[in-house]
Amino acid sequence: MKHITLNGTIREAAGKAAVKAIRKAGLVPCNIYGQGMDNVLFTVDAKELKAITNTPNSYIIDLKLSDGKEMMAVLHEAQWHPVTDEAMHIDFLAVSEDKPVVINVPVQVTGHSEGVKLGGKLYVAVRKLRISALMAKLPDFIEVDVTSLQIGKQIVAGDLNIDGVNIVSPKGTIICSVLATRASQQAAAE
Repeated sequence: MKHITLNGTIREAAGKAAVKAIRKAGLVPCNIYGQGMDNVLFTVDAKELKAITNTPNSYIIDLKLSDGKEMMAVLHEAQWHPVTDEAMHIDFLAVSEDKPVVINVPVQVTGHSEGVKLGGKLYVAVRKLRISALMAKLPDFIEVDVTSLQIGKQIVAGDLNIDGVNIVSPKGTIICSVLATRASQQAAAE
């Protein structure tokens, strides 16, 4: 999986007024936590953060904090302003190479479905799946081949089998399906 570097500045104040001042300065308040470590409060430049939040890709984030600490993390949760869609708060989860990482990974649909050739319409229901794997086995994306998909059929998360990766999303999660259109129903009737 791809890595991206993010620089953060340690912050001491955690009150409402302090956080408001941080946001006004163009920074986003952040928090990193994980097993066996204390929570660390820090801020990140809002423009720098967009490289992570405004993309469909998932990344392992190499955090470099102002106190000299460096740690690997994944984006765990983000809070957004309801009107401006600006990031208001970000939670990161510290990860290590020897423990499985749970992360959302983009789904990439490939192939030209048999059902679409017969007049059906391909409907992609899920753009990301939640998976768990060791950091060395994490894929950049999950490839789903729809070449043999017929009209009225679907591919669910339980159908996928990826070596070294455990799919955490529910097994019944529909990834994509081919739906019948009026034109395909008329052709079948004739």
